Amino acid sequence: MRILALDSSGLTASVAVVEDEQILFEYTMNYKKTHSQTLLPMLDEAVRMTGLSLDTVDAIAVAGGPGSFTGLRIGSATAKGLGLALDKPLIHVPTADAMAYRMFGFHGLICPIMDARRSQVYTGIYEFDEQFKVVRDQMAEDIFALAELLNQFGKRVVFLGDGVPVYRENIKETMKVPYVFAPPHMCRQSAAAVGALGLIYAKRGFTEHARDHKPDYLRMSQAERERLEREKGQQHDRP
Repeated sequence: MRILALDSSGLTASVAVVEDEQILFEYTMNYKKTHSQTLLPMLDEAVRMTGLSLDTVDAIAVAGGPGSFTGLRIGSATAKGLGLALDKPLIHVPTADAMAYRMFGFHGLICPIMDARRSQVYTGIYEFDEQFKVVRDQMAEDIFALAELLNQFGKRVVFLGDGVPVYRENIKETMKVPYVFAPPHMCRQSAAAVGALGLIYAKRGFTEHARDHKPDYLRMSQAERERLEREKGQQHDRP
């Protein structure tokens, strides 16, 4: 089975082609360009370098959130457009699941953290108990509350994601169990991980039609929150 995978849920943009037990292609970039500038050229490069036609893929896996609102919209729109044009199913892979899957075989808890601002992170808790296991589903959580929750498990933890440099000192202050930070080559989003996990999900029948795909934002965008705050203020000002 051949999977085209996309991840633009965070600062990193990534495209990969995964086929059964191997990664045929991966292009990952995190340097001074927006996803609207990088994602389609990266797709073109995947086709050019591999010589594969997009018609030959069996499904399109996309990091479905949480993450950057703009990045998720770009990834979602690209995946939907490809799915509709090629008549291929989509595989919705939760962002935190795919990030955690990069730490395959780690003995302890795996905790991806993406900066959601206001001392919050998008996160989930995972482990490998013979197979990949979701301990806590994706959530938006206060970084201090997350650390306290992890302490309660009493297990070693690995942190990864763009939230690590932002909240490293908070983690050091709050964690009471042993923990480590993933190295740079394993710390950010990877379309290869999205594709590898998407391959497993597809074999279990977890696919969707392109028209039905929607990103998981987990919370309202800053613009939506500000609009609601303005509306509440206007209501209070009314006589």
